[in-house]
Amino acid sequence: MKLGTKLKISFVIIAVLPILLLVSVFAVLGTWQMKEIQNNYDMEVSNMLSLTNPVRLFVNMSDSVFAEIKETVANDVDMMESKEYIEDINSKLKSKYSFIVVTKNDELVYQGCDYASDEDVMDVVPTYEDCIAQKNSFYVNGEKQYIVRDETFKYSNGDNGVIFIFTSVDGVIPQIKRFLLEMVIALVVIVLLTGICLTLWIYSSVMKPMHKLTIATKKIADGDLDFTLETEKEDEFGNLFNDFEDMRIRLKQSAEDRIRDDNETKELISNISHDLKTPLTTIKGYVEGIMDGVADTPEKMDKYIHTIYNKANDMDRLIAELTTYSKIDTNRMPYNFAKVNVDEYFTDCVEELHYELEASDIKLTYFNYTDKDTMIIADPEQLKRVINNIVSNSVKYIGKKQGTLNIRINDEGDFIMVEIEDNGKGMDAKELPYIFDRFYRTDASRNSNQGGSGIGLSIVKKIVEAHGGKIWATSRPGTGTTMHFVIRKYIETLNNPEEERNEDNE
Repeated sequence: MKLGTKLKISFVIIAVLPILLLVSVFAVLGTWQMKEIQNNYDMEVSNMLSLTNPVRLFVNMSDSVFAEIKETVANDVDMMESKEYIEDINSKLKSKYSFIVVTKNDELVYQGCDYASDEDVMDVVPTYEDCIAQKNSFYVNGEKQYIVRDETFKYSNGDNGVIFIFTSVDGVIPQIKRFLLEMVIALVVIVLLTGICLTLWIYSSVMKPMHKLTIATKKIADGDLDFTLETEKEDEFGNLFNDFEDMRIRLKQSAEDRIRDDNETKELISNISHDLKTPLTTIKGYVEGIMDGVADTPEKMDKYIHTIYNKANDMDRLIAELTTYSKIDTNRMPYNFAKVNVDEYFTDCVEELHYELEASDIKLTYFNYTDKDTMIIADPEQLKRVINNIVSNSVKYIGKKQGTLNIRINDEGDFIMVEIEDNGKGMDAKELPYIFDRFYRTDASRNSNQGGSGIGLSIVKKIVEAHGGKIWATSRPGTGTTMHFVIRKYIETLNNPEEERNEDNE
């Protein structure tokens, strides 16, 4: 559940739940208090709302006694002259916060209040005629407040009589006090419980994820990326956790790449140092031989100088290859793409290679299975570098007195495939995935005095890929190795993307 939805639900709960719970508590407590009032005061309580109207309750509390008085007046008025009867009536009213006052011809006959004087009572009671006129209960407001009900009658001798029931409204009956106190307590408890529950809910939704994020952030700050920040939630924090985890994975990958690059850089420096140190050591040795007079004959001197020259050339080629690889690796190698006729281009290349290979006693054969007008988009110079590097690599490791080299151009639909096959020593299948890595040398080349720099094929791979092609190798130990690479054909269209790429490069 999203955090925004939780906040909306929390608002609804805060607004509605306390009211619902308070109404429920009101209903339960009110029902119980009604029963208490009915049992204690012998009265009927119509509904729970009556509990919130103490005045009406006080009036209703005296209903049973008032009904008894009316019945007595109607059936046996002489009882109103009985002190014992009147005191009995008054005693019944004391538990109901009431007392009676009886007058005869507007003269006080009896008053049941222990804390009020006769004069005070007579000051507030109306006359017989006033009671006849108003016919309703009335309110007395003084030091104490009363609801007063009256019943007029005629004594047996014809005198005017009035019996008043004074009910105090200064206080609240214990049940009402208890009910109001319980409602206040219930309100406080409901608000507290609602607040605590919502706080715990929001805390679990916000603070716990924040705590996890804090721990994860500290781990990243300490360089610890080997952990997983998982979440099963699909809210805002779930999305944040997923983004954080993606960031951690990228940081870890970046750190691993940096370590790998550092290791490769160290390996590169080590390989360069080794490849430069070997010819330098040879050059140094022969120069010292010349300086020490070991080359004491013209033949020896010529041999020494020739060796120094060859080793210097080896160093020059290595540096040139390193420079080329650096340009290609950093995308600083300029490419001049153009439309190239496959037949004409590869025929020229084969003619140039023929004379070089003939000197190495290597037989070269060439087969072109494409149409004469087949065109490709390529950089002629860089494509020639690809062919020369592959051929040069094959020549180094043929290892036979009579070597053969086959170059085939095959039509592969939208592509041409160039295959350069030799009859050399071949390679194990496990070595094939790595031969295009920089400074990688096969086991055979490591043990060969003619081992190359290990950069040539990596340059070839990058150039082919820059042409939008792909290169791979197949080999069988003891039989030979075949290099395969494909380049897309040029197809004449109104807006040829290959032409547009060439124009952009120009």
